[in-house]
Amino acid sequence: MARSTFEGPVLSGDNRFGPLRDVGYARLAQDTYIDFSNTTPNTAGYSGGSTQFVNGNNIPNTLANVYTASGGATSAIVTPTADTTSAIYRGVVFYVPTGCTIDSIVVDYILALTVTSGTTATFTGVDWYFSNGFVTSSPSYATVSLGTTTVGTAGRKTSTYSATNLTNMLATTADVGTGANSPSTLSQIVGTLAIVGGAGTYTGLTAGKFNISIHYIQNDGNIGTASAYPYGNLD
Repeated sequence: MARSTFEGPVLSGDNRFGPLRDVGYARLAQDTYIDFSNTTPNTAGYSGGSTQFVNGNNIPNTLANVYTASGGATSAIVTPTADTTSAIYRGVVFYVPTGCTIDSIVVDYILALTVTSGTTATFTGVDWYFSNGFVTSSPSYATVSLGTTTVGTAGRKTSTYSATNLTNMLATTADVGTGANSPSTLSQIVGTLAIVGGAGTYTGLTAGKFNISIHYIQNDGNIGTASAYPYGNLD
């Protein structure tokens, strides 16, 4: 099977210009598989660790940088919150071109989480938060709740989007400034698994499997808008 790699949005159709213009954007995807029993970097399914998120677009999984969502010339690296006796955070980072429209976020919960503790652990919430940075509540893009009290059950989980989430998903922001490198800015989509609260003293996360897919459209920033030149004809 042939593979092609290039920069820029992908459009397809018959009529590029005029009132019967029928081109459309390709729907793109990135996905990553995480196995929380695997704590060995640079291997398939590597899950990261305390303060360490993984890169969802490298094979095998590698450590990822999480940046402040500044969009400036250069962006500082953020360290996710370390594990405590009442909260565990793990996560995955996707980097996408600035200005993308996020179509959907799919979380497949393949094997139930195992959180070890001195006593039986219960929780106030077990959730995935998808945002343009590391957050532990109120994400920019979506929330996926696995359960309360327990770690939930395996299966394809429903992403919930508030009105603000949907507005944010129309165009990802310039979160990461890369300085002199090209491209000069990127967007980041950070998925944070938050296992929080409840009884018991947490001592680790030893099992659990997920496959997470981000579906998005790379828009063409050169074609303008309905009111701003060049009015959709520069492709």
